[in-house]
Amino acid sequence: MSKAIQLNDQNFAKEVLESDIPVLVDFWAPWCQPCLMMAPGIEALAEEMEGKVKFAKLDIANPVHQQLATNYQVQSIPNMKLFKGGEVIKEFVGLRAKETLQGEIEEVIGEN
Repeated sequence: MSKAIQLNDQNFAKEVLESDIPVLVDFWAPWCQPCLMMAPGIEALAEEMEGKVKFAKLDIANPVHQQLATNYQVQSIPNMKLFKGGEVIKEFVGLRAKETLQGEIEEVIGEN
Protein backbone atom coordinates (compact mmCIF):
# COMPACT_ATOMS: atom_id res chain seq x y z
CA MET A 1 0.00 0.00 0.00
CA SER A 2 1.20 3.48 -0.88
CA LYS A 3 2.56 5.65 1.93
CA ALA A 4 2.03 8.78 -0.18
CA ILE A 5 -1.43 10.28 0.25
CA GLN A 6 -3.52 10.74 -2.87
CA LEU A 7 -4.77 14.32 -2.81
CA ASN A 8 -7.92 15.82 -4.23
CA ASP A 9 -9.92 19.02 -3.83
CA GLN A 10 -11.71 17.63 -0.78
CA ASN A 11 -8.70 16.57 1.30
CA PHE A 12 -6.02 19.08 0.20
CA ALA A 13 -6.63 21.60 3.00
CA LYS A 14 -6.80 18.95 5.74
CA GLU A 15 -3.83 16.85 4.58
CA VAL A 16 -1.53 19.69 3.46
CA LEU A 17 -2.47 23.10 4.80
CA GLU A 18 -3.54 21.91 8.27
CA SER A 19 -0.79 19.31 8.74
CA ASP A 20 1.28 19.40 11.93
CA ILE A 21 4.39 18.25 10.03
CA PRO A 22 5.88 19.41 6.72
CA VAL A 23 4.21 18.00 3.59
CA LEU A 24 5.87 17.39 0.25
CA VAL A 25 3.24 17.60 -2.49
CA ASP A 26 4.19 15.93 -5.76
CA PHE A 27 2.27 17.64 -8.57
CA TRP A 28 2.43 15.01 -11.31
CA ALA A 29 0.61 13.54 -14.32
CA PRO A 30 0.39 9.97 -15.63
CA TRP A 31 1.76 11.04 -19.04
CA CYS A 32 4.89 12.60 -17.47
CA GLN A 33 7.79 10.12 -17.84
CA PRO A 34 10.10 11.94 -15.36
CA CYS A 35 7.22 11.95 -12.83
CA LEU A 36 6.80 8.20 -13.24
CA MET A 37 10.57 7.71 -12.89
CA MET A 38 10.53 9.61 -9.58
CA ALA A 39 7.49 7.79 -8.15
CA PRO A 40 9.39 4.84 -6.59
CA GLY A 41 11.82 7.24 -4.87
CA ILE A 42 8.99 9.34 -3.50
CA GLU A 43 7.27 6.21 -2.19
CA ALA A 44 10.52 5.09 -0.53
CA LEU A 45 11.00 8.52 1.07
CA ALA A 46 7.40 8.47 2.30
CA GLU A 47 8.27 5.31 4.21
CA GLU A 48 11.77 6.34 5.35
CA MET A 49 10.76 9.83 6.51
CA GLU A 50 7.41 8.84 8.04
CA GLY A 51 6.62 11.01 11.04
CA LYS A 52 9.02 13.78 9.92
CA VAL A 53 7.53 14.64 6.53
CA LYS A 54 4.23 13.66 4.97
CA PHE A 55 4.30 12.84 1.23
CA ALA A 56 1.31 13.44 -0.99
CA LYS A 57 0.55 13.30 -4.70
CA LEU A 58 -1.81 15.40 -6.82
CA ASP A 59 -2.57 14.27 -10.37
CA ILE A 60 -2.77 17.55 -12.29
CA ALA A 61 -3.96 15.76 -15.45
CA ASN A 62 -7.30 15.34 -13.70
CA PRO A 63 -9.37 18.40 -14.72
CA VAL A 64 -10.81 18.61 -11.20
CA HIS A 65 -7.30 19.27 -9.82
CA GLN A 66 -6.19 21.88 -12.33
CA GLN A 67 -7.36 24.80 -10.20
CA LEU A 68 -5.10 23.67 -7.33
CA ALA A 69 -2.17 23.41 -9.76
CA THR A 70 -2.95 26.91 -11.01
CA ASN A 71 -3.28 28.28 -7.47
CA TYR A 72 0.20 26.97 -6.64
CA GLN A 73 1.70 28.14 -9.95
CA VAL A 74 2.66 24.69 -11.22
CA GLN A 75 3.95 25.43 -14.71
CA SER A 76 6.09 22.37 -15.36
CA ILE A 77 6.37 18.90 -13.88
CA PRO A 78 7.82 17.09 -12.02
CA ASN A 79 7.05 19.81 -9.50
CA MET A 80 7.19 19.20 -5.78
CA LYS A 81 6.36 21.81 -3.19
CA LEU A 82 7.24 21.52 0.48
CA PHE A 83 4.56 22.98 2.73
CA LYS A 84 4.94 23.89 6.39
CA GLY A 85 2.30 25.68 8.42
CA GLY A 86 0.08 25.92 5.35
CA GLU A 87 2.69 27.80 3.30
CA VAL A 88 5.05 26.71 0.53
CA ILE A 89 8.56 26.90 1.98
CA LYS A 90 10.48 25.29 -0.90
CA GLU A 91 9.88 24.18 -4.47
CA PHE A 92 11.69 21.39 -6.31
CA VAL A 93 11.28 21.32 -10.10
CA GLY A 94 12.60 18.62 -12.38
CA LEU A 95 13.79 15.04 -12.21
CA ARG A 96 16.12 14.23 -9.32
CA ALA A 97 17.43 11.14 -7.59
CA LYS A 98 15.79 9.99 -4.36
CA GLU A 99 18.96 10.75 -2.38
CA THR A 100 19.18 14.25 -3.84
CA LEU A 101 15.55 15.02 -3.01
CA GLN A 102 15.96 13.61 0.50
CA GLY A 103 19.01 15.81 1.12
CA GLU A 104 17.20 18.89 -0.15
CA ILE A 105 14.18 18.21 2.07
CA GLU A 106 16.34 17.54 5.14
CA GLU A 107 18.29 20.75 4.53
CA VAL A 108 15.06 22.78 4.47
CA ILE A 109 13.46 21.16 7.54
CA GLY A 110 16.69 21.02 9.51
CA GLU A 111 17.13 17.23 9.66
CA ASN A 112 20.61 15.83 9.08
